[in-house]
Amino acid sequence: MTMADSDAVPGFTCGLDATLRVIAGKWKPLIIYFLIRGPTRFGALKRAVRGVSDKMLIQQLKELEADGAVTRKDYQEVPPRVDYTLTPLGRSLAEALVPLCNWGSDNMAEVTRIFAERDQWPTR
Repeated sequence: MTMADSDAVPGFTCGLDATLRVIAGKWKPLIIYFLIRGPTRFGALKRAVRGVSDKMLIQQLKELEADGAVTRKDYQEVPPRVDYTLTPLGRSLAEALVPLCNWGSDNMAEVTRIFAERDQWPTR
């Protein structure tokens, strides 16, 4: 996207700005990553995205749904059964995240070392 193209889309400075607005938040990229496997129930998603609270997972899923990246299917059963699936837009976003996942895998040891070193810095 060129700067002239971005002028046609009010509210975004560039394509990266639009992307970051959709995936903004600590958990959204992980949610998208785990949903690329196909329809996933809430409980399975919660187990996959370790450390997220129920409240935060629900909020992030609602935002992804509102942004057109995820669909929610409620089977209207007791006990409740709900599946979350990526939309075509969400799937294309997940595919765009693959190089970032690869970078993280390729550099995990170095990043771990850097973070451990940074944790030793004195605090002010």
